[in-house]
Amino acid sequence: MSNTPALQRDAAGEFPPLQGMQLALLTIAVALATFMEVLDITIVNVSIPAIAGSLGVSPAEGTWTVSSYSLAAAIMQPITGWIARRFGEVRTFVTSMLLFVLFSALCGFATSMTMLVVARLIQGLVSGPMVAIAQALLLRNYPPQKRGMAMGIWAMVVIVAPICGPIMGGWITDNLSWPWLFFINIPVGLLGAAVTWNILKNRESQLMRVPIDVVGLTLLVIGVGCLQYTLDNGNEYDWFESPRIIMMSAIAAVALIYLIVWELTDKHPVLDLHLFQERNFLMGTIAISLGYFAFFGINVVFPLWLQTTLGYTASDAGLAMAPIGIFAMMIAPIVGKNINRLNLRVVASLAFVIFGVCSFWSATLNDQATFAQFASPRLWQGLGMPMFFLPLNAILLSHVKPSELAAASGLSNFMRTLAGSISTALSIFLWNHRTEIHHGVLVEHVRTNSEGWQHYQGVLSSGGLSDQQALGVTNYMVGQQASTMAANDLYWLFGIVFISLIPVIWLCKPPFTGRGGMGGH
Repeated sequence: MSNTPALQRDAAGEFPPLQGMQLALLTIAVALATFMEVLDITIVNVSIPAIAGSLGVSPAEGTWTVSSYSLAAAIMQPITGWIARRFGEVRTFVTSMLLFVLFSALCGFATSMTMLVVARLIQGLVSGPMVAIAQALLLRNYPPQKRGMAMGIWAMVVIVAPICGPIMGGWITDNLSWPWLFFINIPVGLLGAAVTWNILKNRESQLMRVPIDVVGLTLLVIGVGCLQYTLDNGNEYDWFESPRIIMMSAIAAVALIYLIVWELTDKHPVLDLHLFQERNFLMGTIAISLGYFAFFGINVVFPLWLQTTLGYTASDAGLAMAPIGIFAMMIAPIVGKNINRLNLRVVASLAFVIFGVCSFWSATLNDQATFAQFASPRLWQGLGMPMFFLPLNAILLSHVKPSELAAASGLSNFMRTLAGSISTALSIFLWNHRTEIHHGVLVEHVRTNSEGWQHYQGVLSSGGLSDQQALGVTNYMVGQQASTMAANDLYWLFGIVFISLIPVIWLCKPPFTGRGGMGGH
């Protein structure tokens, strides 16, 4: 360790906070890394039809590029604490960025869906620790009185990145080609890694030689992997009519049950479930995970519906989602700066009210709505995003010890990312399932003795269409309406989820000032 006074650790083993230009550069570097990792969750969303078409698979199979990444990142996040203690937060963060760059390049060079999914899976594995450690690095290196602002910056990046994803993804897909969705990570990742290492290489966190929980990690990979396989492939194999799905579901259930039992008794668990004994961490994690489940489901279904049902281009679908960032970018710094003064439960509750209202609003729109009408709920939804991420992160970390920040952040991010991964698969399944139900109900009205059908058939016939052509046009319109009604069903469901989470927030116990460096009351 250096003899320079500024690099002497205090009694708690922490270095003095950074100041001035070094702090600003570190913030930019960490923000770039966080932006890059979170961006890759949503940048592919609007490009799924293009990727699927290019690689010769269905759009449903194309969603594996989203869920495989989220799944792998979710698996790695719980062991972030162990990795950081064993190898150091700085080394782990920089190595994660460099490996992320490497596998981003491999994603871009993929020539089949199998190759792309494998590359995305490994990309998610190596990126798993990045967001959690980014949060820990900011908290460790910011002065205590400015940690609220640090989390405001961190949250703004987490908020803005998913917004930029569809916009950038749409533009890149329409104007370049889908491999550039991944190639753009290369310069960003290299720059972020270089700056971070240059500033923090002599400020490494204290190392601890703790054993890895091999049994817990194995159970985690098997349980979550089998669960994700079931969700991704259930629709294709007709769910529990398939012995394969039954087997994978049973393995997932057994592995996850044994995982919980094992982790509660192991001395060095890969998932430190004892953190859930703290009420604020438990309730905050539940609220942020289920809220993210609903939020992510909307962001998966909405662009797919616009493209597959209404014929929007990837760029137009991205632009329809873009307004969500306007209020989000304006409000996030304000919330972060004043987080010590705000009633966090009130702010988070308001976020869920805004999310719920916007979801119900979206459920009233149909395929005849204008671009502006589709974009309007997204605009106001952005108002709630900083009120969602910032207060809930502050609440769940409020009583966490500095030495447990990486583990707690990793566990909460695991739950949130897993919720997003499950949401991707489940939302697509529910959308397809509800589309089939609505299609079946609607076609019942297309009968020879139906006055409505007779009138519509007459209109089509007067336009020069044969009976067979008229049936084809009608079937297309029925499918379009069924898809729209199914999407609206999901918006109603997600709206209900948002509203139902408000009581959970009020189970959190103030004050929300603690060793996690957060504020609020």
